[in-house]
Amino acid sequence: MENIIDHITDVKDLKKLNYKEKKQLSNEIRKYIIEIVSKNGGHLASNLGVVELTIALHSVFNVPEDKIIWDVGHQTYVHKILTGRKEKLKTLRQLNGIAGFPKIEEDEADCFNTGHSSTSISVALGMAKARDIKKENNNIIAVIGDGALTGGMALEALNDAGSSKTNLIVVLNDNEMSISKNVGGISLFLNRVRSKKLYRKSNNYIKKAVLKIPYLGTKITHIVRKIKYSIKQLFFTNMLFEDMGFRYIGPVDGHDQEKMESIFKIAKDIEGPILIHVVTKKGKGYKPAEENPDKFHSTPSFNIEDGTSKKESKKDYSKVFGDKLVELAKKNEKIVAITASMKDGTGLAKFSKEFPKRFFDSRNSRTTYFGNGSRNGKKWTNSCCTNIFNILPKSL
Repeated sequence: MENIIDHITDVKDLKKLNYKEKKQLSNEIRKYIIEIVSKNGGHLASNLGVVELTIALHSVFNVPEDKIIWDVGHQTYVHKILTGRKEKLKTLRQLNGIAGFPKIEEDEADCFNTGHSSTSISVALGMAKARDIKKENNNIIAVIGDGALTGGMALEALNDAGSSKTNLIVVLNDNEMSISKNVGGISLFLNRVRSKKLYRKSNNYIKKAVLKIPYLGTKITHIVRKIKYSIKQLFFTNMLFEDMGFRYIGPVDGHDQEKMESIFKIAKDIEGPILIHVVTKKGKGYKPAEENPDKFHSTPSFNIEDGTSKKESKKDYSKVFGDKLVELAKKNEKIVAITASMKDGTGLAKFSKEFPKRFFDSRNSRTTYFGNGSRNGKKWTNSCCTNIFNILPKSL
């Protein structure tokens, strides 16, 4: 069978493919990325997790006219392959080679230089505001992970974007949770119905008609709105985004190509800010990365067969730092360690085992725990951002 990836020179070639061909392309892209990273090193787990998501984005939207801002940016290998940089990706992590992150000097498909967390929504909002001032009509999409969403800048941007009523799409790439199929399916179905133009038009028509009723019109709509809100709170735990002014759609399976494209097409026709909650799996398609995504977040060269490193294990800066911190912590009980979901990458794995009560990892206070479910063998029941709200003063 002929490789489809060899015929993708830009996104125009991608748009000609059917869903069956795109599924084959997804498998080929994963294989291609694994081969390159196994030789050169790079960010593996995050890129394997966004293959279908990236294909869906480029299938529906038109880059560079439409702008995609990738938070952190280490998950853009697929984006680079689809935008004509397949061969250049072979130079990853080599002198004068391709950047591992979006780079505006490299290609017009990269609209913003990233490499730091939690900036995408604020950048997207700025671009959307500029678009409106210039009376243009392109789409602005921010892709942010559940880890980056914990940053204060991301939450402030959500708050600002939600109240702005500006046309903006935020894709929340959530790769750290399990969603039960029945809840996800019902939620997705209802959100798709609510997103239909017919629903929005009829809803507005009824509201206007009721408001014309003398004296009682305003009271009736107020009561209906309160009942509707209460029912939504009873069945859906993802009310935070809608309370902030976003139309929430999801959760949707981020590896279902057809469903993803359908959702993005719907989102293009909705006025105002939208948040699409996508559930993906880090390391998708490569067992060692699926089982140990932290190790394959940023990895040196490795053996594809079993995922073992090709380089001899030696002390690097992180290991020296971690060992020294443990040594000092044994002598000083006031020393604590804090990391942003990167205890292995920052050399703090040993510290976390030696001093679990003095180790703080933002993975344990994610802002994106939705609904009821389980993770890492532990059951949890949470509304979105419950962990943050629990530490706020009761008076707020």
